[in-house]
Amino acid sequence: MRKFVEAKKESVTEEKIQFAIEELEPFESLEAAGQMITDTDHNAFVYLLDTGNEFIYVQFAEETWPFLAQALEREDVPLLSWGQQVLPLDSFHEEMWMLIDNIEGNDNYGEAFHLAVEKAFHEALASRA
Repeated sequence: MRKFVEAKKESVTEEKIQFAIEELEPFESLEAAGQMITDTDHNAFVYLLDTGNEFIYVQFAEETWPFLAQALEREDVPLLSWGQQVLPLDSFHEEMWMLIDNIEGNDNYGEAFHLAVEKAFHEALASRA
């Protein structure tokens, strides 16, 4: 069974962008898997965490996208806190840019999803050009 959790809280300072998971922390130690995918059914980007036994899917819902875009623009590696564990989201930039490049103008992700992504990441895309 896949475990899904949602990154909800975020804090932004000049030094870092940090997301938090409010659910109970798993007993296993977590490692950033360095991989992101999409969940178009729930309008979310998903970052994978590895417990050594399974993957945990961390969903970044649309309301968190402005902070993801800000991390891309600032070239910051966002942090994810879950209980006592704080993890840098390894390969965040490469994975996000790969997804955004694939999604932009691509109706295979569904029109609503690709339009929402283009809108949320418009400034990041413009700064990259």
